[in-house]
Amino acid sequence: MKISIIIPVYNEKNTVEQLIQLVNKVPLDKEIIIVDDGSSDGTREILDSLKSQVDKILHHDVNKGKGAAIRTGLEAVTGDYVLIQDADLEYDPEDYHKLLRPVQKGWAEVVYGSRFTGEHRDMLFHHWVGNRFLTLVTNILYNTTLSDMETCYKLIKTDIIKSLKLRSDRFGFEPEVSAKILKKHIRIYEVPISYAGREFHEGKKIRWTDGISALWILIWYRFFN
Repeated sequence: MKISIIIPVYNEKNTVEQLIQLVNKVPLDKEIIIVDDGSSDGTREILDSLKSQVDKILHHDVNKGKGAAIRTGLEAVTGDYVLIQDADLEYDPEDYHKLLRPVQKGWAEVVYGSRFTGEHRDMLFHHWVGNRFLTLVTNILYNTTLSDMETCYKLIKTDIIKSLKLRSDRFGFEPEVSAKILKKHIRIYEVPISYAGREFHEGKKIRWTDGISALWILIWYRFFN
């Protein structure tokens, strides 16, 4: 089973090289696909020096958003499963095997890594509230019991994620992909992962307006699409 790891990158010059090293250390049949989403801080130049360590590096001329970067990466994948990996070191690639175990056992085709059931660095209170609220809304609207809908670590069978016809450009990817998977009556398997959340002064990019957008996306795909 081959895993395609899509890493959307935007202005992560301080972490991207270390992240690629960590991903490469994980013993898996994998391909690493980097999508530089219009970085302007020197990230692109760092990536150019790391070409031999990854399988593909794709570029956006301007910043389009995480969802757009993932869609670009999906056009290039050749693996059986797709795994999303942020470049900011909040998530630990050593957890890949936790995500893969339910697939290898034949229990699931979609696996999410939950930040709230594993060991983690405390996140800011309003981030915690926002994540919990959006997950609760997801559970109510789609009749499920997720603990962490907004997690980055999503392992999805390639033919499933390609069938979803994703459209969101920014962080709306998370609620959109979850809503569309659940509307297909595909049950999501969750496993605990570690999490070291960073704060805005450390480069965190999501804003409160992305939470409003996520709420609307969940409602839209439940009732209007």
